Amino acid sequence: MRWTHFEFFGPLAILFWLLGLWFVLKKNDKAVLAIAIGAAVSLVFIIGLWIGLKRPPFRTMGETRLWYSLFLSVLGILAHRRWGYPWLLAFGAALAIVFAAVNLLKPEIHSKTLMPALMSPYFIPHVTLYILSYALLAASAVGSVVIMVKRRKGAEDPKLLDLVDNLVHVGVGALMLGLILGALWAKAAWGHYWSWDPKETWAFVTAAAFLLYIHLRRIGLKNALTLWVLPVAFLFLMMTWLGVNYLPTAAQSVHVY
Repeated sequence: MRWTHFEFFGPLAILFWLLGLWFVLKKNDKAVLAIAIGAAVSLVFIIGLWIGLKRPPFRTMGETRLWYSLFLSVLGILAHRRWGYPWLLAFGAALAIVFAAVNLLKPEIHSKTLMPALMSPYFIPHVTLYILSYALLAASAVGSVVIMVKRRKGAEDPKLLDLVDNLVHVGVGALMLGLILGALWAKAAWGHYWSWDPKETWAFVTAAAFLLYIHLRRIGLKNALTLWVLPVAFLFLMMTWLGVNYLPTAAQSVHVY
């Protein structure tokens, strides 16, 4: 399967995700099924692309967006089944649509061969853990905003705060494990664990911000200042993922290919 086949699979997945969003708005139980079918369509394309490229599709931004669409839609389903919040289901489907739509509107050329630095056993687990952590931490940031909006309306939802805490804990766990694997990979590829490369620096800032939230919650704080840590940390995350590519120092970064 080639990238051009996404012109069929992409719109089909988006169609089911949109149908799922519609069912969420209508409070129809078929929402989970529709979103799950969209995720299945996305997974079929990813597997086919993996076979066609003869390598895991993790190298380019377009390929990582495929995984984001898949993980976000699946995580939305799992979180909804665990905690029962429809907005989580809608959040996952909506972001899956965004990433799939970007790939349709801005198709990218994919190489069949990886550069030597990427030919490592650390490649797949490192990237997978980061994609998973980004999805979970993005959902936690949305959850914190929802809590603050509810509080402004005079409502309190302890279950939602517990959900946000759980998302952060699992997301940070995946993030830190991915960071450790990245350091081991760097040692094997370039001879050093950490070099304060621009992406490494922002990864440290991002991890520190989310760890600050965990610390504040551990000492019992749940005020607005504590909740605002998550949206700010999410901005750091986006800087790590995308923003560093536009920094003047990116030209010397080993993380920009």
